[in-house]
Amino acid sequence: MSSTAPTPTRSARPRACIEFTEQWDAKSPWHDLRLRQAVNFALDRQRINEAACLGFCPPAGMIVPRVMDFALQVEAPPYDPEKAKQLLAEAGYPNGLDAGEFGAIPGFPTVAEAVVNDLNAVGIRVRLRQMERAAFYAAWQEKKVRGLVMTAAGNSGNAASRVESFIQSKGDYAYGGYPDIDDLFRQQANQRDPKKREVLLHQIQQLTIDRVMYAPVMDLRALMGPRSQAHDHRRMDVAIPVVRGHGAQGVE
Repeated sequence: MSSTAPTPTRSARPRACIEFTEQWDAKSPWHDLRLRQAVNFALDRQRINEAACLGFCPPAGMIVPRVMDFALQVEAPPYDPEKAKQLLAEAGYPNGLDAGEFGAIPGFPTVAEAVVNDLNAVGIRVRLRQMERAAFYAAWQEKKVRGLVMTAAGNSGNAASRVESFIQSKGDYAYGGYPDIDDLFRQQANQRDPKKREVLLHQIQQLTIDRVMYAPVMDLRALMGPRSQAHDHRRMDVAIPVVRGHGAQGVE
């Protein structure tokens, strides 16, 4: 691992994403890439943005915010409900899929309800599961929230911080992983050349997109006023330890 001393960081913009917690389970419908792609096409991110925060919560294309060092700059997936329905049919669900409960991080009910509406509209039938904040965070960290889950990550650092916590298989909030991504993560952690490290981190992020490990939704900071923003970040810092290893740089 790099011995570079950590640089003080500020909290990153909280970013809402849908986790496919069962994508590694061959018996789960979510093991099928086409279903995960269908979720991505089902989300009208701009409409959710306008409904939840009057257009001030930009749609997201990656779990890593674009303002972070080493972030891969990508646009949000397009809204295409017909493509979502086509993918469902190709995966063997022409009449849709009963996907059970949809767990959502507390505090953003408008976003959660809009996501549920979009999924139901294309045939991915889910029911919003209401959870108390502390119970949700505990279940999330203990990897007990299953199926489709909307989470929000606000830890500081650079792209490697998000990969370490959420993407590589040993991450505190990762439900699984892939050997090639783990290998790339180890390589970047030992890489002293920033340009080469960026290339490796971009490869990791592109793989998460290609495999649809997450369905990114939107940034959430605009939903928080000065008081609630500070309050939510304190709570997030408890649930999501600020990762400052591997030469993390300040962000935002």
